[in-house]
Order: sequence, then C-alpha cells, then structure tokens
Amino acid sequence: MTRLTPLAALLAAACTAAAPATEEEARWERHAASTTITRDDWGIAHVRGTTDADAVFGMIYAQAEDDFSRVELNYLRSLGREAEADSDPQAIYRDLRMKLYIDPDDLRARFAASPAWLQALMTAWADGLNYFLETHPEVRPKVLTRFEPWMALSFTEGSIGGDIERISTARLKAFYDAEAEGGAAETAGAGDGDDEPRGSNGFAIGPSRTASGKAMLLINPHTSFFFRDELQMTSDEGLNAYGAVTWGQFFVYQGFNEHAGWMHTSSGVDNIDEFLETVTPSGDGFTYRYGGEERAVTVDTIVVPHRTGSGMAERRFTVYRTHRGPVVREQDGKWVTVRLMFDPVNALSQSYGRTKSRNYREFVEVMELHTNSSNNTVFADAEGNIAYFHSNFIPKRDPRFDWTRPVDGSNPATEWGPVHSVDETPNVVNPPNGWIQNTNNWPYSAAGANSPDRSKYPAYMETGGENPRGLHAIRVLEPARDMTLATLIEAAYDSYLTEFEILVPTLLRAYEQTPASDPLKTKLREPIDSLRQWDLRWSVSSVPTSVAVFWGEALFRMGRGGYRFIEREATPTQRLEALAAAVDQLEADFGTWKTPWGEINRFQRLTDDIVHPFDDAAPSIPVGFTSARWGSLASYGARAYPETKKWYGTSGNSFVAVVEFGDSVRARAVTAGGISGDTNSPHFNDQAARYATGDLREVYFYPNQLAGHTEASYRPGEKRRR
Repeated sequence: MTRLTPLAALLAAACTAAAPATEEEARWERHAASTTITRDDWGIAHVRGTTDADAVFGMIYAQAEDDFSRVELNYLRSLGREAEADSDPQAIYRDLRMKLYIDPDDLRARFAASPAWLQALMTAWADGLNYFLETHPEVRPKVLTRFEPWMALSFTEGSIGGDIERISTARLKAFYDAEAEGGAAETAGAGDGDDEPRGSNGFAIGPSRTASGKAMLLINPHTSFFFRDELQMTSDEGLNAYGAVTWGQFFVYQGFNEHAGWMHTSSGVDNIDEFLETVTPSGDGFTYRYGGEERAVTVDTIVVPHRTGSGMAERRFTVYRTHRGPVVREQDGKWVTVRLMFDPVNALSQSYGRTKSRNYREFVEVMELHTNSSNNTVFADAEGNIAYFHSNFIPKRDPRFDWTRPVDGSNPATEWGPVHSVDETPNVVNPPNGWIQNTNNWPYSAAGANSPDRSKYPAYMETGGENPRGLHAIRVLEPARDMTLATLIEAAYDSYLTEFEILVPTLLRAYEQTPASDPLKTKLREPIDSLRQWDLRWSVSSVPTSVAVFWGEALFRMGRGGYRFIEREATPTQRLEALAAAVDQLEADFGTWKTPWGEINRFQRLTDDIVHPFDDAAPSIPVGFTSARWGSLASYGARAYPETKKWYGTSGNSFVAVVEFGDSVRARAVTAGGISGDTNSPHFNDQAARYATGDLREVYFYPNQLAGHTEASYRPGEKRRR
C-alpha cells in the first residue's frame, strides 16, 4: 500500500472518502503523527514522542534506518532462527540452544499476561519495525518479514542470548546429535584465533572528587564493534534517555537520563549452575533420581529449520528436561542439566524501567525485580549518589557445595533458594573515598579500601578475581582530585599497561641470568634495552609497545594457565624464546622489529560487517590502545588475519561516554566508526578518527544544543528533510 504523510492523509480525507484502514495501519499512522526524529550532524537520532509508546515506535524505526540487517540478525539469534538465514551448520546448534528456552507459544502467553503498559510498548516496537518495512520496500529481510509484539520478550538484556550463551554448543551437539563426533567443550572464538577478553569499564566519581561538586559517570562497554546504536528517546510521559541501544531493543542499555546514569559490566557471579542427574530408562522414557523418589524426565521435540545449498530443510531433536532445566550434555555417565534465570517479562520491565529512574532510590526499586542476571551496574545521579550493584540475580545456595562445578542433582540440598536481596550482595554506596570502579573484576576492590569485605560473602557471589584493568583503574582514580569531564576522559584513556609492570621485570631477570655465550643474549640485546627503557605506556609511535605486545602474545600462547602461567609459571628460557619469536615475527611481517605500534594496530571499516576481509592496501588509521589483556583501560581487541600482516580490531571500546549530573546534564561520547551501517552514508565512518584518539564529541542532549547541529528532522514514513 502507499504510505501517506499525516498531512497528506488529512487532505485526502477532506476531498474523498478514505479507504478503510486496518487497526494496525491506523496505529502506524497515529504513532507516526505523534513522533519526530531529529538527526544531528553525526547522524544520531533524537526521537521525541507524545507517549512512551510513540518514542518506542520512533526509536526502533530509526534503528532500522541505521542498520535493519543487524536488527533482524539479533532477533534471528534470540529467537533461535539464525540457521534459516545462514547455511553454517553450527547455526543449527546455536538455534537448538536458544529453542531450549525460547518457545513462541510460551512467549505469546507471557505477552498476553504482561502489564498493559508493557504490552503497549511491545506492540509499538513491532509496529515501528513493520511500518519501516512497509515504507522501505527496497529493504529485503533475510527471514523476518513481519515482527510480532511477543518477539520482544526473546531479547530482554543487552547481550545476545545472555546467560544461555554459556552453554557449549559443541557439547550440546555431542549429546543430541547421534552423528556428532567427540564432545570437546567450546572455547571463545574457537577456530578463529580470537581469545580477546570481553567486558566493560564503569567509573562513578562522587562530588568530593569533582571540580564542580557534581557526580560523574564513565560508560565504556567493551563489545563487538557496531553492536549497538546510539540514540536519544524522549516523551511527554517523562522518558528522556540517551545512550547505547543494542540493535533491535527498545530500551537504552547503557546510558543516562537527565537525572541518573547506569553502566553495566559483565559479572563474575556464579548464578548459572549445572546438575548431575542420575537417569534410568523407564518404559519408553527415563526417570531421574531426586531424594528418595524417581521423577519422570520430560521429553519434547524441537524442530530447527535451516538453510542448505539447495534450499530449506529441518532437523528434529528429541530433547530432555528435569525440573531444573534442559539436559545439555553428559558427564561420567550422568546427564547434566542447566538452571538459569528465565523471566522475560520482568527482565524487559526492569531494562526499560531503569531508564526512567531519576535517583538512587528509584533505581533500587527497579532492581527489586532481580532480573539483571549477568551484569554488575555502576551508577551515578544528580543528587550526588554513586553506587556499585553486584549482579542482580543471585540465588541462595548451600555454601558447602562447589557451585563452579556440576553438583549432585539427586541431592535436594543442592536446590536453589530465593534470590539474595539487593542489600545482601557486595554493593557499594557513596564510599568515603569518592570513587567506584568495575572492570569485570571482583567487587572487593570496587572502592579501594572502602570495598566490600570478601570474607562476609559466599564464594558463589564472585568466581573471578582482580584483573589488570582493575589495578589500572585504582591506579588512576586513587590520586584523582577536582575531576572534570576532560580529566575523566584522560583517566579512561590512560596509557599505562599494568600487566607489563609485572611481566617485563620477569623478562629482564631472565635475560640477566642468561650466560653471555647464549646466542639469545646477543640476538635480544637491543629489544631488551628497548623494554628496559620503556615507560610501560602505549602510543602509536612506541616501538616497545610493539615488542611487548608481540612478546606477551607469544608467551600467552605457550601455556594454558593464562595469567598464572605468564606471571609465575613460565621459565626464564620460555620467556626469552617468546621474545625471540616476537622479534622474528615483527621482522618477518614488517621488515624490522623496530616498528611503531601505530603502524601495526589499525582501525579499518570497509563493509557493513563486523569481521570482514581486512586489506592492508586499503586505508586504515592507527590506534594506540591495546588489548584489555595487558591492562589497557581503553580496550582494542585486534589481531592479524590470514590475508594481513597489520592487526585490525573488531571488539573493545565500542561506545564511550562521560557524563556529569547536576541541574543539567553535560556529556561527551564517541561510537566506533560511525552510527550507520550503510557504506554510502556519511555517518558510516565519520567518527573513526575521534574513536582512535579518544576525542569524544559533545552530546546534544537538550533541544537548544541541537540548534545549528541538525541534519534532518522528519516523522517516520516521511523522507528526511533538513
């Protein structure tokens, strides 16, 4: 059908009887007439609606304009339908994993039972996407030609799959696929050489540490590049949120409103557990032991449609469940089930509700839903409060058991209890030191000496530990005084590499202990001198950074013990051999080991894909910061590819913002590359130079700030006009 602008529709109605519209089409028109999208000079959408539902309609429409393919891909993954668009055989098992939890009929029922206000937002979300497809016939979806409101319940947190992704698809395949061979566990990035640590940084600075006497917040997610849009959504119902939005979601995931801000960091909490089930064949099915009884194993069939070289086909899997969850693998003759949080209505309610929280008290009220399962949260508000909240979903469990390993499912003592209250978790509120940090490290250093006491909490509260970024954060925040947005940016991009503070001395000792007759002594003299004189700071002009990173990577590959190996277990010989390998690699790839880091570490965006065939001959720009592995607060996960010698990044700093709260909000931000996925758009790569140098741009939060910085203003369905 032909889409008319609201004004054209009124004129047509005045002249002749309009064709009857469907109820859905009438909603589209009402939303479009009540919504305005203003694009600033970076292409960022500032969406204003009369109601929250109007704002949701407009912001998802704007996301689809920016990159519909990513919106669709995220829902193909969250709905377990990726294999319908992708002929990769592994997509079948990713879909199977999702379908163990995501059932359309179940989500439809949950939608019908959800609060009216949330139903209205989910309906507006589906309307915005369907209206976009109606008014953009040139856009051809891979699979999802129509969106239904209940689909929003499949993707309620900021990461695809969230906790479900921790289930190994390799082991799932080994258990459910009779043709599968072996059952080795997956590793992150298996097969592509990518073991870059993921995560995020969040800093909250209290009024006692700032020049203005106002609280400030650093928002710094470390994710895949181009994984989130950046936008603002406002309404006459009190909504005014700005920040990073995971493609396809209708809430600001990491961001701020006029009164408060929130930054999520991946948590090391243990809140997903495996249970060893003692299963016995019984008739046509199975039973599992629970205490003194035998309970029936639930049997179901999951159908996974998938694309092949000759068309569509489908796989049918017989799957099993106990009261704790689905069976995902076998271990030592027992079936292993997984229990995790699955509460999509409350999760979506909490994700949206936090964006309208105006202060600490209201934020805590939203957290009482206990559905932000995989994240910690760093918070600040205009009242001067700063806070750290540990993972929001933590079931009470018997501390006698080691919950990092599968526990005996036949023992009722391993049953989950109710969740810990907010006050029962290792949180921090307004510490006297005046700052809070989290870098995916444990909460026990979140506020330096004012951090929670580890001995007061069960082990399952945190299974990780300190990390190099955490040590770095403490290093820059402890002495900080009279901070401004500019100095907060400087802290976020501080170039010190804390891990090499530990590693380089071990290498120097190994070199000094080596006999003068050893050929390595002569070969490595100049590289050792370079590292000896290094200030342990990255820069695009730094040769020691190149040597240290190549050496560290070579050493890391030698052992399987991670930091334990490279810091303590590697022998002096291994340390020197790793340096020799690094020097050889630099000389082979770049002609000399004396190659500045910026000539190696590059940012390049050639296509709309996140990972694509990078090209050493094509334009790229230098990036100074390194992998988070070495303690770089500004994270850049880069590596060489089979076709390249230079290293290209695909993850790390993706959206960076600093915010100051008070009578009004002041903020600066940058997004990796640019906001648009269209290679022909001026906003495809217009932020690349700012991204690579940490040159954050002003955020136009208020309408008066947009004056002189407006590229276009229009309603959904209209052509953009200046």
